[in-house]
Amino acid sequence: MLKRITLCVALALSLAACNIVYKQDIQQGNVLDDDDVARLEIGMTKRQVQVLLGSPSVQSPFHEDRWDYVNTYAPRGTNAVKRVLTLRFEDSRLASVDGSFLDQDSVAAEALRDLQRRDDQPIQDLETLRREQ
Repeated sequence: MLKRITLCVALALSLAACNIVYKQDIQQGNVLDDDDVARLEIGMTKRQVQVLLGSPSVQSPFHEDRWDYVNTYAPRGTNAVKRVLTLRFEDSRLASVDGSFLDQDSVAAEALRDLQRRDDQPIQDLETLRREQ
């Protein structure tokens, strides 16, 4: 009888020591599509931006001309990676785009970096950017 109890306790402790619990990927906040972000243009109205990207995660009543789209992603129990896309408006029109969302190496990030450079050359569409790479 004592052997059986000892065996059950040992089995329970060994199972408790194992990390066999399934941990799923956790994604929270705004999930922005690269193609949609690449379509942002300086001068767009707030309504046009909202139709394109959806409502921002953070829209402070004290900073009406700043919208923050926040996304966190934690793959299977690891530390979360946080990405932020910050849009600033002047006279209800998009004036600047920045944030850690642009740090990723993608066509959308490259297009948005081009958007920040205010030169005379118009922004190319996404398909043209892909063909140039």
